[in-house]
Amino acid sequence: MFTSRRQLIRASAATLAFSGFSRFATAQEARPDAETYRSEMAGYGPLRRDPAGVFDLPEGFSYTVVSRAGDPMSDGLVTPGKMDGMGCFALGADHVALVRNHEINPRNLEITAFGPGRTLAGKIAADRVYDRSLNGLPLGGGTTTLVYDLRRKRLERDHLSLAGTSINCAGGVTPWGSWLSCEETTQGPSEDNQKDHGWVFEVPSRAKGPVDPTPIKAMGRFRHEAAAIDPRTGVVYMTEDVGDGRGLFYRYLPNDPTRLLAGGKLQALALPEGDAGDLRNWGTSYWAPGDSRAVRWIDLDGVENPDEDLRLRGHAKGAAWFARGEGIFYGQGEIYFACTSGGPAKHGQIMRYVPSAREGQADEAAAPGRLELFVQPTDPTVMRMADNIAIAPWGHIFACEDKVGGINFLRAVTPQGKSYTVGRNAAPSGGDMAANAELAGICFSPDGTTMFINIYAPGVTLAVTGPWASFKA
Repeated sequence: MFTSRRQLIRASAATLAFSGFSRFATAQEARPDAETYRSEMAGYGPLRRDPAGVFDLPEGFSYTVVSRAGDPMSDGLVTPGKMDGMGCFALGADHVALVRNHEINPRNLEITAFGPGRTLAGKIAADRVYDRSLNGLPLGGGTTTLVYDLRRKRLERDHLSLAGTSINCAGGVTPWGSWLSCEETTQGPSEDNQKDHGWVFEVPSRAKGPVDPTPIKAMGRFRHEAAAIDPRTGVVYMTEDVGDGRGLFYRYLPNDPTRLLAGGKLQALALPEGDAGDLRNWGTSYWAPGDSRAVRWIDLDGVENPDEDLRLRGHAKGAAWFARGEGIFYGQGEIYFACTSGGPAKHGQIMRYVPSAREGQADEAAAPGRLELFVQPTDPTVMRMADNIAIAPWGHIFACEDKVGGINFLRAVTPQGKSYTVGRNAAPSGGDMAANAELAGICFSPDGTTMFINIYAPGVTLAVTGPWASFKA
């Protein structure tokens, strides 16, 4: 029987009462070029070296390679590279659908679904391509959909599901079974493309081929990273990844909670009037892990952002800065999101937002939502630069690292805010995957048996199984 979230939390709390938080696990059998890591909890134990040089895991865990960049797909196209955010959806009978982003820009001509020279572009209908280069060929960003058999541990089929978009970074699942794919760019028409970019697109997980690529313009045009929906209210929360650390945290109040294209209101999070604190903790220690603040939300206008100044206008009205907002996930009535370069040393932060009981309503200010600084690592060997995140069925936050100049690990955080290490990019220098490539796309099968994760470049998707119930604090 799979251990429940409640059982894990109870067992974790009981153990911690006796052992405290000082226990550290050190990697064993590490590659010579792998940095030493520490964990605040034992978790699943030390990592074991993967002889194939793909992904190191603890004893008892194993992975299956689901898909690699360059593999032929069931629709006659080619598996694209730059595998980023991903969502998992139940299909029944031991099958799940994975909808996977590809963060391909208009100049990444050789790693698209259309093959070298994009010679396979004619296999897709013209009305299923959002944008094209000036020579008429589809842009390479978008999503692929994979159907995977959990019991047999094998890929059943795969196909292109969103075409002609650009730099599709992360996204989020909807309660009705679709994936929100987000463009992390505000590129306008240029020598490489013909349309504006910076939108959110919806991809139904059961679609059998490329979907209608209609941007949800009311959700704003900005450097979208990821999205999460509160199923109780239908409110969509979105992060913005801007390299200078001056991004906003957004929410979209849809007119119809099940049809995002029907329009709505875009807002940005702000601190209360008179509070000019820096949530990033840059230059000053405004708050510490465990501290929380009441918040308010500011209406935004001109959300199609033709001058690419939406965040600047929002901040001028009082919206707070966030340091590279990235992965976001809904869990048990609260929203968690990562800020990759937050904190005094810029090792990153994980925020926790608890919505108001009257979220988005006219009387919300009487009992506002609260934002908490949940995690802020001070030791980069414990966690550094968390990016994509997901909450496991048992309540732990799994965080993919994306740091330059070091090995990237898969970390996890308990409900008590303590971290442990789950995996590591094991690609050696000169191997067939990029050494130090970021980890991305973390998600879990609904039954909790399988974790899916991407190694970004050149691109591989893995399905990880093992004794998930054996967690030790």
